[in-house]
Amino acid sequence: MMHQAIIHSPLLLDKKNDSTIIIILTRSNSTTVTSSDPLQKLNHKNWLAPNEVLKIFKTLRDPDSVINVLERVSQRKDYKPNETLYTLVIQKLCQSKKFYAIPEILKRIKTEKKYHCKLSDEFFYFVIKIYGNVAGYIDEAIKTLFSMPDYNCWPSIKTFNYVLNMLIAAKQYEIVHEVYLGAPKLGLVIDTCSLNILIKGLCENDKLNEAFELLNEYPKQGCMPNAKTYSTLMHCLCSNGRVDEAFQLLDRMEMEGCDPDTITFNVLISGLGKQGRVDEGIELLDRMKIKGCYPNSGSYQAVLYGILDSKKFVDAKCFMDRMILEGGFPSFLSYKLVIDGLCKENRLEDLDLVLDQMVHRGFVPKMGMWKKIVQSVLGGGKN
Repeated sequence: MMHQAIIHSPLLLDKKNDSTIIIILTRSNSTTVTSSDPLQKLNHKNWLAPNEVLKIFKTLRDPDSVINVLERVSQRKDYKPNETLYTLVIQKLCQSKKFYAIPEILKRIKTEKKYHCKLSDEFFYFVIKIYGNVAGYIDEAIKTLFSMPDYNCWPSIKTFNYVLNMLIAAKQYEIVHEVYLGAPKLGLVIDTCSLNILIKGLCENDKLNEAFELLNEYPKQGCMPNAKTYSTLMHCLCSNGRVDEAFQLLDRMEMEGCDPDTITFNVLISGLGKQGRVDEGIELLDRMKIKGCYPNSGSYQAVLYGILDSKKFVDAKCFMDRMILEGGFPSFLSYKLVIDGLCKENRLEDLDLVLDQMVHRGFVPKMGMWKKIVQSVLGGGKN
């Protein structure tokens, strides 16, 4: 007796009466084809471990379906949400730009108290960062910060300061003060970083007098100003042409036992350069080393831009040699400005040296630069 079977190929051929009969034999016990789609697991009653659920969300081809998949998962008896799952869901919502759905996820977490899902400060920091940096939902970020205690989670000062900084970046200066005053409600003690952010906001809002008043409040808050505090104030002073006052603040800084860092000196050097006080900038560059604060490329670059602003292109070329010798790296813009200046002054020998140095540093002159160089060479030949 012949057993039935599935035969995909070859086909059995039987010729009768000059006609071809194709016989496809079938097997009664056909095999089951399993789908490679992870979503198919949700249709089975087999117990799904938490890592298997996470894998389903990680492999979702369509981020837009994340809410529907979450609904399906939540209907299962083995549903046990955790922070990792919620983080992954919010990531998927972010990918599909469905930021409006994030508050619903947070609301869902609050109503799912029976699962005893504990959320950490890192989770809320992540959500706030999405609201602030990606979605631009500043109000939701603030709301999330102050709702953290409702989830039995208290924010860290890092998360609080992140919101302050976010508001400064968005130029929402008035709201910054309101959030700052809400720190005690969140059980937070203000630190130096918090006050530095407020100083930054006041300086950016051209309220320098108020910024100095706040500087005097640091000890009352149990904080000490640091190099960043003073550098922010100095930058504001220099931007308003008050460079000498910035140096007075440097003296106060050192008298109060706070050592200036490289950024502090870079701010002052840049301020001197904008006033054409290049020689003082070079002296300050040397003074840094005496103070045990080694200059970086930004320090040299600040001096170099000051020399270039003074139209002293040969001096700039010489300073670039020193800069490289001491480990600095001139910018492409520096080379462009020096070459433009040397071309105008027809300093062909210096021009050749700067061009060779530029190429050696890995920069490629653009067509406009080559055009000026050729014009300078041809003009020099005529003279």
